[in-house]
Amino acid sequence: MKRQLETEWKKRQYMEEKDYEIYYYNDYNLSPVRAHSHNYYEIYFFLEGDAEMNAEEQVFWPKPGEVLVIPPGIVHFLRIRNHEKPYRRIVLWISAGYLEGLLLQSEDYGYLFERAQLKKQFLYQFDTILANQLQGMAFRMIEEQWGDRYGKKAFLYLKLNEILLVMNRMVYEQNHKKVAKGEEETYQMICNFIGSHLEEDLSLERLSNQFFLNKYYIAHLFKDKVGMSAHQYITRKRLDACKDAILGDEPIGQICQQFGFSDYTSFYRRFKREYGVSPKEYRRQHQIEVL
Repeated sequence: MKRQLETEWKKRQYMEEKDYEIYYYNDYNLSPVRAHSHNYYEIYFFLEGDAEMNAEEQVFWPKPGEVLVIPPGIVHFLRIRNHEKPYRRIVLWISAGYLEGLLLQSEDYGYLFERAQLKKQFLYQFDTILANQLQGMAFRMIEEQWGDRYGKKAFLYLKLNEILLVMNRMVYEQNHKKVAKGEEETYQMICNFIGSHLEEDLSLERLSNQFFLNKYYIAHLFKDKVGMSAHQYITRKRLDACKDAILGDEPIGQICQQFGFSDYTSFYRRFKREYGVSPKEYRRQHQIEVL
């Protein structure tokens, strides 16, 4: 089966497709590849061989089951050390634009790529079970690509997104095996800060800089603790604060600005969605109840 999925290796170092390309290669006498970089993400799933990868002055000798992630703009090249052994790998190219689109859907797609881009962590090791899971998913995608079944395009995108999300999950869980002990304290500390600074910028970037934590870790922390994103949590806290303040005499437009809402229209829409009535109706109802 795998032999049928092989692609003849070519020196092309640019994408012909808009979003992604995926290939399975099996070579013995691979010609040298000069140092180069791409404007897309390159992911190697190493299956077999004796090769040396150089990236940003780091040298790797990947083993079967390991994955190498090369972000855009990273100069790299590969050298085969033993031409008598087959060099087998799956290569997945992801355009920067496609990944940006995924990040708009969920920041969970970005953890792995942020580590590769900012921390220069290119090589990732997985145990046999996880490595086989990733390879199986990649081969399933390649198999679909060679076929012509109904729904092929949609299926390929589903598998691609699944591979990327599973890889992010694997790497995240590898790096957070021992954080549970201090998680509650960290979570409470962030919540206390949010409650005291509702009128300020409370983006993930701001919280990340404030607490010296990875923004994706903060995002996962809120999902794990309260089942919602940090943004949703902050918005709810701001709405609660506004709801209490509305019971006073201060103009509602000033109240929403005091608690971090940039415009009244956005505040109005979220308030009504959360409480079922408009801010003015809420104030009027409360006044009626008091009377």
